[in-house]
Amino acid sequence: MAQTTKKAFATSLKKLLSQKPLDKIKITDITEDCEVNRQTFYYHFKDIYDLLEWVYTNEATRALGDKKTYDTWQEGFYEIFEYILENKTFVLNTYNSVSREYLERYLYNETYYLLLGVVEEKSKDMSVREKDKSFIADFYKFAFVGLVIDWIRKGMMEEPKDIIKRLNTLISGNIETALQRYRNDKHNKLE
Repeated sequence: MAQTTKKAFATSLKKLLSQKPLDKIKITDITEDCEVNRQTFYYHFKDIYDLLEWVYTNEATRALGDKKTYDTWQEGFYEIFEYILENKTFVLNTYNSVSREYLERYLYNETYYLLLGVVEEKSKDMSVREKDKSFIADFYKFAFVGLVIDWIRKGMMEEPKDIIKRLNTLISGNIETALQRYRNDKHNKLE
Protein backbone atom coordinates (compact mmCIF):
# COMPACT_ATOMS: atom_id res chain seq x y z
CA MET A 1 0.00 0.00 0.00
CA ALA A 2 2.83 2.41 0.86
CA GLN A 3 4.45 1.94 -2.57
CA THR A 4 1.09 2.51 -4.26
CA THR A 5 0.62 5.76 -2.35
CA LYS A 6 4.14 6.91 -3.16
CA LYS A 7 3.60 6.10 -6.83
CA ALA A 8 0.35 8.09 -6.78
CA PHE A 9 2.21 11.09 -5.33
CA ALA A 10 4.92 10.69 -7.97
CA THR A 11 2.36 10.54 -10.78
CA SER A 12 0.65 13.62 -9.40
CA LEU A 13 3.93 15.55 -9.16
CA LYS A 14 4.81 14.66 -12.74
CA LYS A 15 1.35 15.70 -13.92
CA LEU A 16 1.51 18.99 -12.05
CA LEU A 17 5.01 19.65 -13.40
CA SER A 18 3.60 19.41 -16.90
CA GLN A 19 1.33 22.33 -16.01
CA LYS A 20 3.55 24.62 -13.92
CA PRO A 21 7.08 24.98 -12.54
CA LEU A 22 8.14 23.14 -9.40
CA ASP A 23 8.37 26.27 -7.28
CA LYS A 24 4.66 26.90 -7.92
CA ILE A 25 3.56 23.43 -6.78
CA LYS A 26 2.39 23.06 -3.19
CA ILE A 27 1.82 19.93 -1.16
CA THR A 28 -1.86 20.83 -1.14
CA ASP A 29 -1.88 20.58 -4.95
CA ILE A 30 -0.51 17.05 -4.75
CA THR A 31 -2.77 15.88 -1.95
CA GLU A 32 -5.87 17.32 -3.64
CA ASP A 33 -4.92 15.63 -6.90
CA CYS A 34 -4.48 12.31 -5.06
CA GLU A 35 -7.57 12.89 -2.93
CA VAL A 36 -5.76 12.34 0.36
CA ASN A 37 -5.00 14.58 3.31
CA ARG A 38 -1.71 16.38 3.96
CA GLN A 39 -0.88 14.02 6.81
CA THR A 40 -0.83 11.12 4.36
CA PHE A 41 1.74 12.98 2.30
CA TYR A 42 3.88 13.71 5.37
CA TYR A 43 3.69 10.07 6.42
CA HIS A 44 5.65 9.20 3.25
CA PHE A 45 7.68 12.32 2.45
CA LYS A 46 9.03 15.25 4.42
CA ASP A 47 8.49 17.73 1.55
CA ILE A 48 8.14 18.02 -2.22
CA TYR A 49 11.90 17.75 -2.68
CA ASP A 50 11.91 14.44 -0.84
CA LEU A 51 9.22 13.23 -3.26
CA LEU A 52 11.22 14.53 -6.21
CA GLU A 53 14.28 12.63 -5.06
CA TRP A 54 12.18 9.49 -4.58
CA VAL A 55 10.92 9.78 -8.16
CA TYR A 56 14.43 9.96 -9.57
CA THR A 57 15.93 7.26 -7.38
CA ASN A 58 13.08 4.78 -7.76
CA GLU A 59 11.46 5.26 -11.15
CA ALA A 60 14.54 6.19 -13.07
CA THR A 61 16.77 3.58 -11.44
CA ARG A 62 14.45 0.86 -12.70
CA ALA A 63 14.99 2.14 -16.23
CA LEU A 64 18.71 1.38 -15.97
CA GLY A 65 18.23 -2.17 -14.73
CA ASP A 66 21.25 -4.44 -14.91
CA LYS A 67 23.05 -2.77 -17.80
CA LYS A 68 26.26 -2.19 -15.88
CA THR A 69 28.78 -4.32 -17.74
CA TYR A 70 31.32 -3.43 -20.39
CA ASP A 71 29.17 -4.99 -23.10
CA THR A 72 25.98 -3.24 -21.94
CA TRP A 73 27.13 0.19 -20.66
CA GLN A 74 25.96 1.84 -23.88
CA GLU A 75 22.49 0.33 -23.38
CA GLY A 76 22.49 1.53 -19.77
CA PHE A 77 23.49 5.03 -20.78
CA TYR A 78 20.86 4.96 -23.54
CA GLU A 79 18.24 3.99 -20.92
CA ILE A 80 19.15 7.13 -18.97
CA PHE A 81 18.59 9.20 -22.11
CA GLU A 82 15.32 7.37 -22.80
CA TYR A 83 14.05 8.00 -19.28
CA ILE A 84 14.79 11.71 -19.73
CA LEU A 85 13.01 11.81 -23.11
CA GLU A 86 9.97 9.90 -21.81
CA ASN A 87 9.75 12.33 -18.89
CA LYS A 88 10.90 15.41 -20.79
CA THR A 89 8.58 17.95 -19.17
CA PHE A 90 9.30 16.58 -15.70
CA VAL A 91 13.06 16.66 -16.29
CA LEU A 92 13.04 20.12 -17.91
CA ASN A 93 10.97 21.58 -15.09
CA THR A 94 13.36 20.05 -12.58
CA TYR A 95 16.37 21.27 -14.56
CA ASN A 96 14.95 24.79 -14.86
CA SER A 97 14.13 25.08 -11.15
CA VAL A 98 16.08 25.47 -7.97
CA SER A 99 15.78 21.68 -7.66
CA ARG A 100 18.27 20.95 -10.42
CA GLU A 101 20.50 19.28 -7.83
CA TYR A 102 18.04 16.35 -7.57
CA LEU A 103 18.30 15.69 -11.29
CA GLU A 104 22.07 16.02 -11.17
CA ARG A 105 22.33 13.76 -8.12
CA TYR A 106 20.26 11.13 -9.91
CA LEU A 107 22.46 11.36 -13.01
CA TYR A 108 25.69 11.24 -10.99
CA ASN A 109 24.53 8.26 -8.92
CA GLU A 110 23.20 6.21 -11.82
CA THR A 111 26.16 6.95 -14.06
CA TYR A 112 28.66 6.22 -11.30
CA TYR A 113 27.19 2.80 -10.55
CA LEU A 114 26.92 1.99 -14.23
CA LEU A 115 30.60 2.88 -14.74
CA LEU A 116 31.78 1.27 -11.52
CA GLY A 117 30.24 -1.99 -12.74
CA VAL A 118 32.26 -1.68 -15.95
CA VAL A 119 35.46 -0.84 -14.04
CA GLU A 120 34.95 -3.76 -11.63
CA GLU A 121 34.39 -6.14 -14.52
CA LYS A 122 37.48 -4.94 -16.40
CA SER A 123 39.68 -5.04 -13.28
CA LYS A 124 38.55 -8.53 -12.27
CA ASP A 125 42.00 -10.11 -12.72
CA MET A 126 44.01 -7.01 -11.80
CA SER A 127 45.38 -5.77 -8.53
CA VAL A 128 44.01 -2.22 -8.53
CA ARG A 129 43.15 -0.32 -5.36
CA GLU A 130 39.46 0.32 -4.74
CA LYS A 131 40.06 4.06 -4.51
CA ASP A 132 41.71 4.00 -7.95
CA LYS A 133 38.76 2.11 -9.44
CA SER A 134 36.42 4.62 -7.85
CA PHE A 135 38.53 7.47 -9.23
CA ILE A 136 38.27 6.07 -12.79
CA ALA A 137 34.48 5.67 -12.45
CA ASP A 138 34.24 9.22 -11.05
CA PHE A 139 36.29 10.65 -13.90
CA TYR A 140 34.04 9.17 -16.56
CA LYS A 141 30.92 9.95 -14.50
CA PHE A 142 31.67 13.67 -14.60
CA ALA A 143 32.28 13.56 -18.35
CA PHE A 144 29.10 11.58 -19.05
CA VAL A 145 26.87 13.67 -16.80
CA GLY A 146 28.34 16.85 -18.25
CA LEU A 147 27.31 15.65 -21.70
CA VAL A 148 23.79 14.78 -20.53
CA ILE A 149 23.30 18.11 -18.74
CA ASP A 150 24.55 19.96 -21.82
CA TRP A 151 22.18 17.90 -23.98
CA ILE A 152 19.26 18.83 -21.70
CA ARG A 153 20.31 22.50 -21.67
CA LYS A 154 20.38 22.54 -25.48
CA GLY A 155 16.84 21.20 -25.73
CA MET A 156 17.58 17.46 -26.19
CA MET A 157 17.86 17.86 -29.94
CA GLU A 158 20.70 15.45 -30.68
CA GLU A 159 19.90 11.76 -30.93
CA PRO A 160 21.12 9.90 -27.83
CA LYS A 161 22.43 7.04 -29.98
CA ASP A 162 24.71 9.51 -31.81
CA ILE A 163 26.10 10.80 -28.51
CA ILE A 164 26.68 7.27 -27.24
CA LYS A 165 28.34 6.24 -30.51
CA ARG A 166 30.79 9.17 -30.24
CA LEU A 167 31.39 8.36 -26.57
CA ASN A 168 32.15 4.75 -27.42
CA THR A 169 34.67 5.87 -30.04
CA LEU A 170 36.29 8.21 -27.56
CA ILE A 171 36.60 5.87 -24.60
CA SER A 172 36.99 2.51 -26.32
CA GLY A 173 39.81 0.77 -24.50
CA ASN A 174 40.56 3.73 -22.25
CA ILE A 175 39.12 2.21 -19.06
CA GLU A 176 41.33 -0.86 -19.49
CA THR A 177 44.32 1.37 -20.20
CA ALA A 178 43.66 3.41 -17.06
CA LEU A 179 43.33 0.24 -14.98
CA GLN A 180 46.62 -1.07 -16.42
CA ARG A 181 48.35 2.17 -15.50
CA TYR A 182 47.05 2.08 -11.94
CA ARG A 183 47.99 -1.57 -11.65
CA ASN A 184 51.50 -0.99 -12.97
CA ASP A 185 52.14 2.35 -11.30
CA LYS A 186 53.54 1.31 -7.92
CA HIS A 187 55.10 4.77 -7.52
CA ASN A 188 51.79 6.59 -7.76
CA LYS A 189 51.63 7.31 -4.04
CA LEU A 190 50.99 10.98 -3.37
CA GLU A 191 49.27 10.08 -0.08
